[in-house]
Amino acid sequence: MQPKPHTRFLLVIVFAALATGAACDKLRARDKLNKGVQAFKAGQYDAAVEDFKESKDLDPSLLNARLYLATAYANQYIPGAPSDENIRLGNQAIEEFQKVLDKDPNNLSAIDGIGSILYNMAGGPPFDPKKMELSKEYHRKHIQIKSEDPEPYYWIGVIDWSEAFRGNKDLREEYNKTAKKTIKDTDSMPPALAAQFLQKYGHVIEEGVQSLQKAMQLRPDYDDAMAYLNLLYRQKADTEATPGARDADTKMADDLVDKVKAIKQKKMENAQPTS
Repeated sequence: MQPKPHTRFLLVIVFAALATGAACDKLRARDKLNKGVQAFKAGQYDAAVEDFKESKDLDPSLLNARLYLATAYANQYIPGAPSDENIRLGNQAIEEFQKVLDKDPNNLSAIDGIGSILYNMAGGPPFDPKKMELSKEYHRKHIQIKSEDPEPYYWIGVIDWSEAFRGNKDLREEYNKTAKKTIKDTDSMPPALAAQFLQKYGHVIEEGVQSLQKAMQLRPDYDDAMAYLNLLYRQKADTEATPGARDADTKMADDLVDKVKAIKQKKMENAQPTS
């Protein structure tokens, strides 16, 4: 049965009104997004959060609103703070980033955002190795999508150093509980302890070394990557069975420290003076 002419006319009016309302909502959503960005830049995170919430409610397709909302939550998260409110902020950041990935699985900002907040949450206390590994998985996703970016390689190296450093510390503390002669953090590991460290963390250290070397290959003046590679070589030195191998690792670490100093000095010399 065909609708009557006046019915068709009413339907046209209704659809036009709906379209106009949707268009208005999109404009209001972008206005709220812009206001939220200004509040975010001013450090007014609570106000920014409310603006971003309104923006995404007005236009659920506006992914930037969700990205900024997630980032605002992440910026309020305090690494190591155990309060329920702080943990909630971290989880809300992950949830909003994930909603972006639900619509755009290759969104690098959301992938990096989850990787970053997971790393911050994993540091504890207590230290959470599962979150550390999950953080690495997101940085690997970035590499799968855009392998020429140095940052995800850098972050994998940082996480690997964090795991190795923590493991080194724990093994030394456990050893010192029963040892006749305790070892300091700066002392070489006894051979049996070095072998244990190698078995547990050798693959982690190797992955971190390779990842940081890749980051430096992609960005030759990547001084932060050099700094962490220096730290990883010092962890690698504790896995060595001979003094010569340990000294070689330490030498590479020291050389990297000198490179970092030279790069930072060059950057300072090339910095434009501000008026």
